[in-house]
This record gives sequence, C-alpha cells and structure tokens, in this order.
Amino acid sequence: MKDTKTVAEGCLGVIMLDTRFPRPPGDIGSPDTWARAGIPVRFITVPGASARRVVQAQDPALLGPFVEAARSLARQGARLITTSCGFLAGWQGELQAAVDVPVITSSLLQCARLPSPGIVTFDAASLQSGLLQRAGVPAGTPVEGLRPGCELQSRILADDTQLDLQQASDDVVEAAMRLVAKHPEVQHLVLECTNMPPYRESVSRATGRPVHDLETWLLDTWQQQRAED
Repeated sequence: MKDTKTVAEGCLGVIMLDTRFPRPPGDIGSPDTWARAGIPVRFITVPGASARRVVQAQDPALLGPFVEAARSLARQGARLITTSCGFLAGWQGELQAAVDVPVITSSLLQCARLPSPGIVTFDAASLQSGLLQRAGVPAGTPVEGLRPGCELQSRILADDTQLDLQQASDDVVEAAMRLVAKHPEVQHLVLECTNMPPYRESVSRATGRPVHDLETWLLDTWQQQRAED
C-alpha cells in the first residue's frame, strides 16, 4: 500500500544494490543520511544486483530491473531518484528516459560542470572510458582508485557485515592523496562511490580541495525543488 502522505509531499527514491555491508550516515543507502536532513525517502532493492555484478561485470541483464525500479519509485511518489552505486552513471540516459522525474544516478555527472576535476573511485580498473564518456566526464579527467584489496573495497566486494570505519576513511584519503600528488592541477575532487560521502570532510582536510559527492548534490537538488514549489 502507498503511504498517502509520502505520495502527496513527495520523497527521494533510492535504487539500491542487493547488499548487506554496513552503511554509516552519509552513505546514500543509509536511512540515517536522509533522516538527519529531514528528507522523506523510499528505498527499492534490485535483487541480485551485487557490487561485483554492477561494478566489475557491469552486467547488462540488470538494466531492465533497474529501469523497473525507477518506474516503481516514481509511482510511489518519488520526486527525485538516485542510486546506491556511482557506476550506474552508465545507465543515466536509460533510467532518466523511463520516468518523468529527475534522475541523478551518480556524482560522476558533476564532473562536466567543475573546473579541473579529479575522480576518486571505488575501482579504477573497472571505471573505463566508455562509462566515463556516457557520464559526460571530460576527456582526460584524472582518476585514482582505492588500493585493490583495501578495507573498504574488500568488505564491499565480499558483502561483509563488518567494516572498520576508520580504516575505510584512511583508504579513501589515501586514494585522494595519490590523486593530487600525481595531478596537482586538480582543483575539485569528485567521489564516485556512494559509500564515500562519510569520509568527505577527511578528504577535504587532507587534500585542501573542495570535495563533491552524491549526498551533497542530492541535498542541494532537493532544496532547490522545494524552493521552486
């Protein structure tokens, strides 16, 4: 049954991967992220959409279920739809075409409007040029990934129920520091991974650069929608 209050007022819709790993506040898939911002939210999980299938395999068989999830959220009153994986930027066009409400699949979409951006990603080996092109990322944008096998990456890929949050933060900061060391011309950092926003402030302090992620973009977009009502 639909929540009539949610339908009337509208909500944020989040298409979730099928996972169980911990999601601290700031993570796009954490209810606490939106509760602290006062944003009503609905989550819908795509069965079988593991991190490995979405990130590393980029399995095209999942496109249909993701499209249906977007349509379901729109029917339930979502006024803005997002996802819990930045790699879904590759399907931005298909998901947006499926519904009449705005869809923001990934923070990667911000790169086109930022001067001298650099990307910190969950898996650099899987973030290939074709996906970046579909997301509108300017050619030549520097990319640096988490160290393969680090705490944050290994726990998510294994869908583990445990996560050392301090080590996860250190993992993201380390990747960001490698990025700016290799590419000092980078002026803005974009966190591709929807699990990285909890570590945004640590990255900004360590690198001295503004950091952009999906959480902050969705908050701004939601506020703009409300102001236009």
